[in-house]
Amino acid sequence: MKIAVLGATGPTGLQAVRVALEQGHEVSAVVRNPSKITQQHDNLKVIEANLFDEASVTKALEGQEAVVSCLGFNRNPQPVTGYTNSAKTFLPAMRKNNISRIVLMTAWYTDLKSGSRGGFLVNWLLVPFLKPVLTNMREMEVLLEETAQDINYTVVRPPGLTNNPPSGTPVKTQEDFVVDNESGRVSRADVADFMISCLKTNIYDRKMVAMTL
Repeated sequence: MKIAVLGATGPTGLQAVRVALEQGHEVSAVVRNPSKITQQHDNLKVIEANLFDEASVTKALEGQEAVVSCLGFNRNPQPVTGYTNSAKTFLPAMRKNNISRIVLMTAWYTDLKSGSRGGFLVNWLLVPFLKPVLTNMREMEVLLEETAQDINYTVVRPPGLTNNPPSGTPVKTQEDFVVDNESGRVSRADVADFMISCLKTNIYDRKMVAMTL
């Protein structure tokens, strides 16, 4: 499959590129700064694009069959708008290239009220600290629900991310904002592996799923 990875220079995006290449896919890393991609592979193409410019993203997605978005944006400056603003460019760009499949990463607790299910520290410290990011992630999720009926999306919501190696452990999923009574930590490698695996099944079509190990 020909896969475009958005956010390919971020720590999770790099893992998504690695996993996709290992599984034999043709990967286009769509990035703002090509110099940040040092990996070389016969099936890897690096494409420079402005992720907030529709024409630029449309050109970058030419010839692709699916999109994997590992885009991430900092909590400052506020308000955070990167998730919704990028979606407003890559969704039209996908349509212009007749691409219907996308897997995107957000996080646990994009519904801020779900933080109460994570205990005191999560509800009163973590979620308030991440509120600017989580709010815009949720706004993007709602944008998909309300305006992307023609797009076969899967939103993957992982918990706290680590740089541990792949675990090889099957993931646990819940079509919710959090996986109840499970670990709040998962490696970026495992998230990337799950995201790429979503392209090979219809189980998670048009769903938003929390995941962990």
